[in-house]
Amino acid sequence: MPYEPPTHTVERSLRATTGAKIIAGVDEVGRGAWAGPVTVCAAVTGLRRPPAGLTDSKLITPKRRTELAKELETWVTSHALGHASPEEIDEFGMTAALRLAAVRALDALPVRPDAVILDGKHDYLGLPWRVRTVIKGDQSCVAVAAASVIAKVHRDAMMTELGLEPVCEPFGFAENAGYPSPVHKAALAELGPTPYHRLSWAFLDALPQWRHLKKVRISPEAAALESGGQLGFDF
Repeated sequence: MPYEPPTHTVERSLRATTGAKIIAGVDEVGRGAWAGPVTVCAAVTGLRRPPAGLTDSKLITPKRRTELAKELETWVTSHALGHASPEEIDEFGMTAALRLAAVRALDALPVRPDAVILDGKHDYLGLPWRVRTVIKGDQSCVAVAAASVIAKVHRDAMMTELGLEPVCEPFGFAENAGYPSPVHKAALAELGPTPYHRLSWAFLDALPQWRHLKKVRISPEAAALESGGQLGFDF
C-alpha cells in the first residue's frame, strides 16, 4: 500500500519552540513478544533527506528492511541500541524495562540529545529528558522511522541467534522473533519456557503444567499496569 514518507516536521517544530539542536528519534521493538529482550534504538539524523523507502519497519519487507538498516547505519548522524532482558522485564515490568532500555540507548550516543521524539502516546522516559511523544511517529518522523528499522533488524538478528541454541530450536525464534506464533505456542505447551521467556506474563496462566514457573512482581500496581498490554494464550 502507498504511504506518505516521513518528514522532519516534528524535528523542525522542536528546534523552533525549544531551541533544541540535537534531537533523537526513539523507538522500541519486542514489547509484545513472549521471549527475548525489549530493544530500543535512539537515532539522530539531522535534517537531511532520508534514504528512499524509509517508514515504519513493520511496513517494509524483511529483505528490504535489512538492506535499509545497513544504509541507515551509515546515513544517520549517530545511533545506539539499548536492551532490557527478560529477567529485567519480569522484575520491573514492561514500562520500567522500556525506560531502562531507552536510557541505555540514549546514554550510548556520542552526544547527549537536547530533545527526544518518542514513538507512541505514552512518555515512558520522563525527566530529565525533554520528550515529545508522537503517535505513529515511526511512520511520520524521519528519526523515529530510522530508529524503528535499526531496532527491528538488530533484535530479529539477536532472536535468530538465540534460536540456534538447542533449547530454543523448537520455538522458531528465527521466524517469530519471540512473538506467539503457532509454532512458538505449540513448543511452549509441550516443552515449557526457555531461559529467555518472560515468566511474569499471562501466557503461563493457560499452561497448568508450567504455571508453577510463573514469577510474580513485588508491586501489585506494576502487575496491574502491565496486564492490559499482554497477549493472551489463545488456542
